[in-house]
Amino acid sequence: MKHVELFTDGSCKGNPGPGGWAALLRMGRHEKEMSGGEPHTTNNRMEMTAAIRGLSALIEPCKVDIYTDSKYLIDGITKWVHGWKKRGWVNASKKPVMNAELWHDLIEVTARHHVEWYWVRGHSGHPENERVDALANQAADRAAAGEGS
Repeated sequence: MKHVELFTDGSCKGNPGPGGWAALLRMGRHEKEMSGGEPHTTNNRMEMTAAIRGLSALIEPCKVDIYTDSKYLIDGITKWVHGWKKRGWVNASKKPVMNAELWHDLIEVTARHHVEWYWVRGHSGHPENERVDALANQAADRAAAGEGS
């Protein structure tokens, strides 16, 4: 099974507002950058989209180490999702889970791979996190300017 590193980040100019996502896939010496944006979104949606798009770009099942500065993303997929499923996609406050359609997408794309999640402190000099942060911000700027993805 191939081993891939995936670095992800999301950005939002206002929350909600124009946002961007970015993913960096690395397998050995090979790298692929991806990014995109939406004119009206939230930071959490962009964090999730980055992971979904990165994982979706993989052609075959892989061992994937995902690095993100989003505790929402990591806690959601590794802890909270189990309770949401049991409760019929309502949260502990008995309200519909926010971003449920993205959680469903993330569950689907992670199922094809062996995924390990790693939290990195944002804006702390982590080279790949800084790189995807810059790409996500650029995508958010393009979305704010109406330039699309």
